[in-house]
Amino acid sequence: MKPQLLIRLTIGLFVFLASTNLSSSAQKKVSFNNSIIVPGAEGSVKVKKDKNGNYDIDIYTENLPDPKKLTPSQKVYVAWIETKEKGVKNIGQMKSSSSLLSKVRKASITTVSTYKPVKIFITAEDDGGIEEPGPVIVLTTDSYNN
Repeated sequence: MKPQLLIRLTIGLFVFLASTNLSSSAQKKVSFNNSIIVPGAEGSVKVKKDKNGNYDIDIYTENLPDPKKLTPSQKVYVAWIETKEKGVKNIGQMKSSSSLLSKVRKASITTVSTYKPVKIFITAEDDGGIEEPGPVIVLTTDSYNN
């Protein structure tokens, strides 16, 4: 093998590995704090800036009870992002599921935001299309920088 070709292959491999490392380090995973309202609930949020400058947001939870069982009873769980630029925004309803083999209730949502989230939280609501969160915050992250 010619020395120039070997150098080009080595540089190409280095660039590939460096870019792979950068994209994985750009993803930030944050766990939700323990909940006072639903103590058994837990979950995490992954935020990753994509090549277009948007933020891919993946939220995953376990052990959120049916919102109808809360006091006061609610209908849905809604995920919210807090941003410096636009304040608090509704990013959608949590989609929940459980399987026949497991009684663990799981819920998730995946979305994209043009604004950088500084905090993410989940509320229990009567209406999933509301524009401002109600007082029943069931899970929240600490403020963080991506």
